[in-house]
Formats: sequence, C-alpha cells, structure tokens
Amino acid sequence: MANTKLETHWLPPKVDPQQVKNLAEQLRVPPIIGQILLNRGINSFDKAKEFFRPNLQYLHDPFLMMDMEKAVERLAVAIKQKQRIVIYGDYDVDGTTAISMLYLFLKQMGAPPRFYIPDRLRDGYGLSENGIREIFSWGTDLILTTDCGITGVKEVALANKLGMEVIISDHHEPGEKLPPALAVLNPKREDCSYPFKELAGVGVAFKLIQGLVDKFNLSKDYLEQCLDLVALGSAADIVPLTGENRILVKLGLETLRCTEKLGLRALIKSSGLLGRSIGTGQVVFILAPRINAVGRMGSAARAVHLLVADSERRADNIAKILETENRNRRNLDEEIYKEAVEIMERQFDPERDWSIVLHKEGWHPGVVGIVASRLVERYYRPTVMIALGDELDMLNTQAESQGGKIGKGSARSIPGFDIYSALKACQNYLISFGGHKFAAGLSIQKEMIPAFRNAFNQVARQMMTSEHLIPKICFDGVLKLNEIDAKFIRLLKLFAPHGPQNMRPVFLSTNLEVVGTPQIVGNNHLKFKVRQRGAQNRIVIDAIGFNLGDLIYRISPGEANLDMIYVIEENEFQGERSLQLRVKDLR
Repeated sequence: MANTKLETHWLPPKVDPQQVKNLAEQLRVPPIIGQILLNRGINSFDKAKEFFRPNLQYLHDPFLMMDMEKAVERLAVAIKQKQRIVIYGDYDVDGTTAISMLYLFLKQMGAPPRFYIPDRLRDGYGLSENGIREIFSWGTDLILTTDCGITGVKEVALANKLGMEVIISDHHEPGEKLPPALAVLNPKREDCSYPFKELAGVGVAFKLIQGLVDKFNLSKDYLEQCLDLVALGSAADIVPLTGENRILVKLGLETLRCTEKLGLRALIKSSGLLGRSIGTGQVVFILAPRINAVGRMGSAARAVHLLVADSERRADNIAKILETENRNRRNLDEEIYKEAVEIMERQFDPERDWSIVLHKEGWHPGVVGIVASRLVERYYRPTVMIALGDELDMLNTQAESQGGKIGKGSARSIPGFDIYSALKACQNYLISFGGHKFAAGLSIQKEMIPAFRNAFNQVARQMMTSEHLIPKICFDGVLKLNEIDAKFIRLLKLFAPHGPQNMRPVFLSTNLEVVGTPQIVGNNHLKFKVRQRGAQNRIVIDAIGFNLGDLIYRISPGEANLDMIYVIEENEFQGERSLQLRVKDLR
C-alpha cells in the first residue's frame, strides 16, 4: 500500500528587514503587514495604495490588445446593421459567465445574439466542425468566440468558407499557427504587447466590452453591470489574482453581494449564501461547482439561461436544477475518487511514478477533472484522469475508422510543472489537447494510453527535480497570537480577494500550548484550542485543520511546545462570527 503522508517543507519569506521597516513606517502599519506586502512584490506607497484601493481607472486601455481595434469595428457594424451574431463559448464557469455577459451587453445594445456551447461528449472542447455547421444553419453573419477558439484553425477556415466571419476571444495558450479569423484577441499571443497576460476568458471578453463602451462613448455603468459575472468567472478559473484580475474580482465581488441579476440572486439563495459574505472561497467551493455541474452532467446552456434570466420564477426553477445536478455530480465524484484511490494504493510507487495517469471504463468525463485535482492534493504528482466507456459513445462512433475507442482526459498540475508543455511533448500519443500550465484536457485512443503513461512520466522526470515533489508551504511571517487584535484583522481583510499569487496570508506561530482535548470532527478534521506560552495576554483561539485528523498524535492535551502554520479566518455559524485559525501544518 502506498504511503501518502507527505512531509511538508516550511519556507520562510525572503525579505530585507530594513525594507519591511521602511514600508511599514510609510504606511503606518505593523511590520508584519509591510512584510506581507513585500512578499507580494508591493514595495512602495503608490503600489500599496493601488493594491488596497482597486479602481476601474487602473485598468489598461483595451486597445493595447492586438486586434482589439478590428474586433470593435466589426462588432460596431454588426450592432448598427442588426446582423446575426452567435457567441460560441466553453461549458465551464469562465465560458458560461463570458457568454452571459456578452449576451446581456449586446442585447442592451439592440443586437440580441444567439449562443452556442459545444456538447462535452459529442463536440469535445472548443470549436468543432459540428458546431460551425449548426451555427451556419441558423443564418449567422458573425461568430464571436469566448474562452475558446485559439487553436481552431480548421474550424475557423470552415466558417470562412461558409461565408461567416469570426472574432476569436480567448486566453488559452495559442498553437503554432493562429486561426484565420478577422480578429484574434488573446493577451498570450506572442505578438501581443498587452501589459497584463493573465486574464481569464471572461476577462478578455470584458476588455472587448470595454472597447465597445469607448467606441460608442457609453457610460461606465455598462462596465459596472458586468463586474459580478467577471468576478464569478475569473475566480472560478483560478487565474492569478494580481493586476487587472484583482481589480475586476475585488470590485466584482462587491457587486455580486447585491447583484440585480435575477439568476445570480436565485443561485446565491439556493446555495445558502443569501445574507452571507461572498469571497473567492464561496465562489470556488459553492457557486462555481453548481454552474459547472450542469455542463458536466448535461447541457451547459442551462447555466447561461440562469445567468441571463429575466423572470424570477424561471431563475428559481433553473437554480433548483443546478442544485440537483450538483448533488448528482458530488456523488459521482466521490465514487470515482474512491475507485482512483483504490487503484493508486495498489499501483503507486512514489520513487518510480513522478506523474499519475489513470484510466477506467465507465468513468464520467464530466467529473474526472475534479477527481484529478483531489489526487494531486493527496499524492502531490501531476495527474491525468482518462474516462472511457458508454458516456463517450458518440466520440467512439467517430473513432471507429481510426480503429479504436477514444478516452477523454483531464490533467491537473503541481507548482513548478507546466502541464500544457508536458502534453505538447507527448502530443504524438494524443488525438488532441489544449489548456494552460495548471490544467488541460486531452483525447486519446485507448490503445495509446500505456505508451502515453510512460512518455508522460519520462517528461515529468526531465522537467522536474525531486525537490518539485515535496509539498511546500511558504509563510508570510512569524506572528504571536496576542498580535491578532481588531486593527490587525481589519488590515488583513484588505488583502482580499485571495487566489493564486495573492493567497490568504500564512503565519507561523511557535511555542504554543494546546488547551483542552483535541478532537477529530466531521470527515477527518482536527479541532482544538491554543494559546501562546509565556505571553502576558494569553488569549485562547480555536484552531481547525481540515483533513488533518491523521496528525492528532502530534498534539496531546496540554502539549506545550507546538509550532503551527495557519491562516486567520472569521468563522460564520448561525449568524455569529468568531475568529479561528485554519491549520495548514503543525509539529
């Protein structure tokens, strides 16, 4: 049986104490706050001001993006002449929020579009020939893609041949050749000098709307109306929460809490968040899975119908469907996860296996990405999960001429390993693949899986060192528990929203004493209380370590020499708020 208890390395920050002192004095904040800022590359008063008080005025000019002028001009013509526009988007939260935002904006402009979302099983990811031909049958003049299309060279050529023009709006890694579209909006284009490269798909779509608002000299209210959907899609897509993403998500979460969109209100209500604070955690773990569930378990069009709903009754009805589909998805997710762990316990050798590639008949292609993420968390290896079976009948019918069954895979990575580049190095074994450095999707013939598994493992060994395979926790600074006062909590809240490259500040406290008897609660969660040894003000604070029940042997009652890495949270239960330390590791 594989040993999955991984020792984690604790990494202190690399900052100059004099710089910390200077910045803290400039800002009139405690040194630890200055240190957290410096850890995030914020080293001046002006940068700190922009960080703590994000504003739409700090956004870049949309026309700095390559082809933005062409895209805006063409859409302006389509709007004025009331041409038939179809938005073609992806089936995840980033895609469906981008479709909804563009749909609502164009409708306001008097050019209500139609939208098309590929079927996960029939069409796969991105532009498909099926989709292009169906859109052509609608009498379409202009296709506007969002969150997809950057690798659709053949598909765009087909659209052009059929007499339709195409504008690509995407944020995924471009292939060697760009599609022959009228305009290709993607900050990751090699020839694009746009200053911020890490926008989500919905973020690129927002920049297009920003360009149209400038073109038509519209009120900035049009942009503010988009912010709730931008925040939802960007946070759900786990993009770095720096630069423009931080501005859009911070302002968008404030808009989301009091949104006037009936669909979002119904979703917030059905998921139990009404009247509660909504941060990136609530988006990622509560709202996004419900939107994703309908695309994983069936048609993602239902998510768009919810987000653009103009009737409260319709919004409530679709929100209930999302709840049901999310429950079904969770059950399936748990079932496949257990099966995957059983396979791992039999087969995984941490010395030999620098990556994980699993496949099985009957796995649902809509949930293997979630399971891959959970396996990464458990085993700390780049992971590819491949679904084979009845769910893929349509794809397998298309594959018969190639002489084999097709599997659909989802790949998830660990820090420091670019999984898109790794798949590119193994592309001879794949039918298709796409994505970015953290997550990707692929299709593969069943008989090629063993060869792909070996090749992928070899590439992992070439691209990583053994150091990459050790989980690491970087902490922002050392903190005494009596330093956690009301002012400190107020300042800490200003660092939100949290996500990649702006994670919740992590602290190390040493020389702690366990108060009372630690317990394991819920599904292997470790719950206990701590106070600082030797401190004058010996406050007792609740601590909880999710999925850390296995570490209870380290904290016997009265333990008086505990070092702990944690983040500080406000726990909200039955309307009451209290402080708690969410433990990441202890020893």
